[in-house]
Amino acid sequence: MLPLCALTVSAVAQAQEFTPTQLEDVAKVRTLASQSDLSWQLLESLTTEIGPRLPGTENDKLTVAWAEKHLKRLGFDKVWLEAATFPEWRRYHESAKLIAPSEQPLHITALGNSISTPEQGLRGEVVLFETFDELKAAPPGSLKGKIAFINYRMNRDIDGNGYGPAVQARNKGAVEAAKKGAIAYMMRSVSTAHHRFAHTGGSHYDDQVTKIPTTAIANPDADQIARLLKHGHTPQVEINIQTEDLGEGTSFNVIGEITGSDYPDQYVLLGSHHDSWDLGTGALDDGAGMALTMAAAKHIASVTRPKRSIRVVLFAAEELGLWGAKAYFKRHQDNLTQIVAAAESDFGADVVYAFESNVNAASLPLVRAIAEQLKPLGIKYIGANRARGGPDLIPLNNLTSAPIFDLHQDGTDYFDYHHTADDTLDKVDPDKLKQNTAAYAVFALMAANGKTPMQGK
Repeated sequence: MLPLCALTVSAVAQAQEFTPTQLEDVAKVRTLASQSDLSWQLLESLTTEIGPRLPGTENDKLTVAWAEKHLKRLGFDKVWLEAATFPEWRRYHESAKLIAPSEQPLHITALGNSISTPEQGLRGEVVLFETFDELKAAPPGSLKGKIAFINYRMNRDIDGNGYGPAVQARNKGAVEAAKKGAIAYMMRSVSTAHHRFAHTGGSHYDDQVTKIPTTAIANPDADQIARLLKHGHTPQVEINIQTEDLGEGTSFNVIGEITGSDYPDQYVLLGSHHDSWDLGTGALDDGAGMALTMAAAKHIASVTRPKRSIRVVLFAAEELGLWGAKAYFKRHQDNLTQIVAAAESDFGADVVYAFESNVNAASLPLVRAIAEQLKPLGIKYIGANRARGGPDLIPLNNLTSAPIFDLHQDGTDYFDYHHTADDTLDKVDPDKLKQNTAAYAVFALMAANGKTPMQGK
């Protein structure tokens, strides 16, 4: 055996934090999860037997029952539901076409929370803006009777860094357009795709500003409108979307726990969200996250009893505004310090390529020990210690400085399918899903079994 001084920092941390038996269990869990089809079986069941899961719909209720049933079937020690309310919304009809200089169909979708057009639709001249800031800078009244159109092009990157800038226009574009007098708002889809699918997503109004219909069109159609303008034409568009605000709805966070042997009140939180948009079957967003976190915890329980609990939280109504996450962390705000680690899977199902923490410096040796056990899965360690977690962890970040982790998935192609009718099971690679499952299982077991609990900054 090498003397202690010859060991790496990670090896020292592993020797200090874990027994040889615990490290053997980590290897067993990693192998089991890498070979098991469980996460694929769960995802296939969810997307086939239920499909789209818009909050408040009958399919949403079926999803809650499905998740509760399968968590119990998998042998979780505790399974329970917690209510979450949200603004319920439905999409009934959407269509659009160019009417000048020639008639051409447009592939359009209403953005979440959008109001309807008149039943016969509305028509208007299109005014193009390249960015959200350009729309904001337009003079008051300059869009009276017209349709505002933002043609911002999202960049493609492994970490999806183009999403934030692009999504600003989706969130508040209709508000800014209405301030300038527009009768409707239309945007290039928040997407990296060349496919002719429109990408939906959440949008928000300001109660002090007139509400106008808010929509997104497929990227090839956005290019068509831009070319018409380039060639000196004045495009006119007809939009007809029919939606409904149904007031306050109720869904449920579905929670399953593998109870820890030594410190059952302390827990590792593995998050995902069980709702999806209504256009596809939500395989990537976020059926994969549901399936792999459920399976990861099951694989751990099949090998060993962790010292601290592992809690899988399937959040409700994420797509309409993180409503399940807000409800969960508000409900548990008095004991958030019991969370020793939190991570969310909500970025599709491509491989996990990197691991990053956001913890107190004293916890970094344990983080490096976890990173060492993730290496056999092809996962590198990012030492910046600036992890942000998934969207459902935003309310947690706002309330406390919990130990947050990112298992970074390859998002190069994720926004080709995100929030579209093309988000279906065939876009998921079963082998990549296994690698994800193994990564979350290794992370959760080691975070639960460390000699000392991790702390946030």
